[in-house]
Amino acid sequence: MSTTKTALITGASRGIGKAIAYEFARNGYNLYLTCKTNFDLLKNLKTELENIQKFQTESKILQNDSVVASSLECHIFQCNMGNATEVEQLFQAIPNLDVIVNNAGISHVGLLTDMSVEEWHRVMSTNLDSLFYTSKFGVPKMLTNHKGKIINISSVWGNVGASMEVAYSTSKGGVNSFTKALAKELAPSNIQVNAIACGLIDTDMNACFSEEDLHYIIEEIPADRIGKPEEVAHLCCILAEAPEYLTGQIITMDGGWT
Repeated sequence: MSTTKTALITGASRGIGKAIAYEFARNGYNLYLTCKTNFDLLKNLKTELENIQKFQTESKILQNDSVVASSLECHIFQCNMGNATEVEQLFQAIPNLDVIVNNAGISHVGLLTDMSVEEWHRVMSTNLDSLFYTSKFGVPKMLTNHKGKIINISSVWGNVGASMEVAYSTSKGGVNSFTKALAKELAPSNIQVNAIACGLIDTDMNACFSEEDLHYIIEEIPADRIGKPEEVAHLCCILAEAPEYLTGQIITMDGGWT
């Protein structure tokens, strides 16, 4: 019987999600990856990840290490994680699940009074409703094995709020509360729920900032730099393998910024 673990990573076509997919692939996980719009990028990622696994296997053989012939299972889906029907259909294609990484997210920068109702609901459905859907349909699969890990990618703005990012801050504050509450609910079932509250990470989400804005922000960060997606991915994988007693935590990763 295979002991290979399986992880679902949402919003995996680029940025933090892509880095997480790489990290989990290197650690031998079978993967289910989703994106909403960049499906061609996700197809390319699938090929890259399968090549990584092939290289690792060949390297072990050359080093005369014992290795069991296997191949990475990487399944990709185009799915709007803020749509309950689409998420339910996604989980119908996933037989077993050890880890859920809720990474799919969008930002919105601008005055609250200038924000449309549709824009508000789009942020909330993508960043917060998606956690409800993945947990509703994913937790029953974890209960079968009496174990599992749910890792939510949050933001420091969920802790302290950000001017001109009210909707984003609100959604991430909801993510943090969701994490703490669900962790308590699932602890008796040996399922751990934690979140990573990211600071400024080098992703496309920062395209809204000018070089001057970024320079000003970096001056406020004690680590004197922007974080790397790979650093978030490494912490995410650590949480996936963390002791079962670690649950309900919002772990801030921001270079000492907040």
